[in-house]
Amino acid sequence: MFAEKKQNKPQVSEINVIGKNTTITGDVVSEGDFRIDGNIEGTIKTNGRVIIGVTGVITGKIECDEADIEGKFSGELVAESLLLLKSTAKISGEVIISKLSVEPGAEFNATCIMKGAIKALKNEQSKQEKTA
Repeated sequence: MFAEKKQNKPQVSEINVIGKNTTITGDVVSEGDFRIDGNIEGTIKTNGRVIIGVTGVITGKIECDEADIEGKFSGELVAESLLLLKSTAKISGEVIISKLSVEPGAEFNATCIMKGAIKALKNEQSKQEKTA
């Protein structure tokens, strides 16, 4: 007769911290957020946010929802929603994003594709595959 009320528990997102004197080589996968103040060579994949601190250096690939960069990044970065570059950021490589915010002083030496363009490219590729 009475329906049970479902209680929506808030999802607790863990925060993963890679310290200043830490070096990781390889792939890192998590559902939570990352703060990197050390060095990573490889891939970071998360549904959360990636923060690269002033002393953080990443060479490889990042796949995330949001990225805030104060340190150095070289490689391929895919941010589903926002990429925020602080004034101390140094970026090179390929960037695929929806929104971009760059503070004065940041170095941005990358090819950049905005998400709206990605949808158009995917539609174009699927049309070419169907006709082939």
